[in-house]
Amino acid sequence: MAPATPAPADVLPPLVVDAPRIEPALARRIRLIGLDVDGVLTDGGVYLGSATSGGADVPFELKRYDIQDGLGIQLLRDCGLKVVIITGRVSDSVVQRARELRVDALVQDPEARKLTALTTIARDFGVTLDEVAFVGDDLPDLAVLRRVGLPVVVGNAVAEVRRAAQLQLRAHGGHGAVREFAEALLSARGEWMDAVERYVASRSVPAATPDAPREDTHV
Repeated sequence: MAPATPAPADVLPPLVVDAPRIEPALARRIRLIGLDVDGVLTDGGVYLGSATSGGADVPFELKRYDIQDGLGIQLLRDCGLKVVIITGRVSDSVVQRARELRVDALVQDPEARKLTALTTIARDFGVTLDEVAFVGDDLPDLAVLRRVGLPVVVGNAVAEVRRAAQLQLRAHGGHGAVREFAEALLSARGEWMDAVERYVASRSVPAATPDAPREDTHV
């Protein structure tokens, strides 16, 4: 007996790997980028523990972030794009990382009402959802991905989310996916090489004297 033909809903879109992967007109329309955290900025793993402080156990949470993702976010912002983080898990780790990256907004909603949060942020910045790109990986991101102008998923996104995406990245969450997206978007806008050269030039000035205040540039 011949195997049954899969229903259209069961067929995933092909993984496109050849650049350019974003239409230049669409790339130039994007003004704001939204990022999920767990599974996008991280690999989705969470380390939970506790430490003793003042005789009491204090719980803590650790996440692993990718430094190359951080530089990609910096280059996006250097090109005038707004970058925001929207997550359904509340964590001090995310607050710290968002501060390091100097993102334009951070929302941590334990109810994962990401579309509501993104709609509010976009309105505050004078941006329509059609001018927004969002990078997600799992079901809490689906409502957002169905509404934004450029829905993007990481390489290990779940099937339902992949079906909603216009762009699927090769890299997995927490392992350079955001950097891959940043390069793809800025390349399609014709801004990647200029952004790189500006970054290199800014790091080519003489080192500050030991007594001069220095700004932490690690991302």
